[in-house]
Amino acid sequence: MTRLGNKVAIVTGAGTRSVNISGVGVATAKLFASHGAKVLIVDMNEEAANTTKQMIEEDGGEASTFIADVVQESACKALVEAAVERYGRLDILMNSVGIGGPGAAPDVTQYSWNRVIDVDLKSMVFISKYAIPEMIKTGGGSIINVSSVDGIRAAMTKNVPYAAAKGGMIAATRAMAVHHGRENVRVNCIAPGMIYTSMVEYVDDKKRKIRRDIAPLGTEGKAEDIAMAATFLASDESRWITGVLLPVDAGLMAAGPQSLINNILDDYEYD
Repeated sequence: MTRLGNKVAIVTGAGTRSVNISGVGVATAKLFASHGAKVLIVDMNEEAANTTKQMIEEDGGEASTFIADVVQESACKALVEAAVERYGRLDILMNSVGIGGPGAAPDVTQYSWNRVIDVDLKSMVFISKYAIPEMIKTGGGSIINVSSVDGIRAAMTKNVPYAAAKGGMIAATRAMAVHHGRENVRVNCIAPGMIYTSMVEYVDDKKRKIRRDIAPLGTEGKAEDIAMAATFLASDESRWITGVLLPVDAGLMAAGPQSLINNILDDYEYD
């Protein structure tokens, strides 16, 4: 209950959009609150943010909402100021807002490129810009950025804007960790694998089976799996960890090409 006691956290993209499938931001906001953190729920959808707030309060946690489009620097500054004004400090920033961006390079439009980079990468940098000085004032803090295995290697789908944004998050994480280590601001990055959230709710059963089969553990992840990793990185248990890229992916990044093929073919007879 007290792993995050007396800590204040901002979680972006934390609005509830589906009653059936939890997103990473929602799951993380709820878990942070259950461990004692005061949580600022950031989302551009007021109804979605209020739904998450209600769930947290029904479970005995403390949360408030801030409605913002985080592609605007002014909004990034304002949401950090709101957290400090309401709760007196800032200890944790979970940059979990994100959107997909389909297309091979010949198919990418200027709009789709700019939108994905703005939401997934720019927001992370500019919220961190204003969060880091506030963390320094109270002795440090923890920033957790949610990237993707698609930022490490090519995905099954063609998604150049998304891959570029997520790869940029990984590089920015390492840079910020080095730049602010002496100020006790830890910056780490989670790379989720094949997790089932509302972003991939459209995936058909055949593709979902491949998603499950491809990794060594042979299962599909949930948003809560990412939330548990984030809670560890947010807590003092990870006080000596910074600049880390943590795949939470059922072993996907550890597997070589042949083992990935073998995992998919496990249900079939082959020599």
